[in-house]
Amino acid sequence: MTTRDLTLQDFEQAVSGDGIVLVDYWAAWCGPCRMFAPIFEQASERHPDIVFAKVDTEAERELAAMAQITSIPTLMVFRDGIGIFSQAGALPPTALESLIEQVRALDMDAVKTEIETAIESGAEGGERG
Repeated sequence: MTTRDLTLQDFEQAVSGDGIVLVDYWAAWCGPCRMFAPIFEQASERHPDIVFAKVDTEAERELAAMAQITSIPTLMVFRDGIGIFSQAGALPPTALESLIEQVRALDMDAVKTEIETAIESGAEGGERG
């Protein structure tokens, strides 16, 4: 599977569904972005069950701002509609593969329970006072 370009119009739909979505925020003028691009593309070919998407931060400035991108390349990972990873900097191939393995191994029921607990704790904490 090859990478796909995301825009403000289709971003939410792309990252909110079931499965794993990796999003590479990049720009044509960015040297590290150009170095990471073939690594990202090769990983997309090895993992056809994962969506590999790219956001051109120059063309999609509003989307980059909404994602609070301050440095590129930035890689974000979503699983089952939940943002679970965000890191600036180009990853070497072995680090990207390791990240993918870790994302696959996540117990998403446990992640969802942890999020719900944090939200409930935050709501209870906000009522005190």
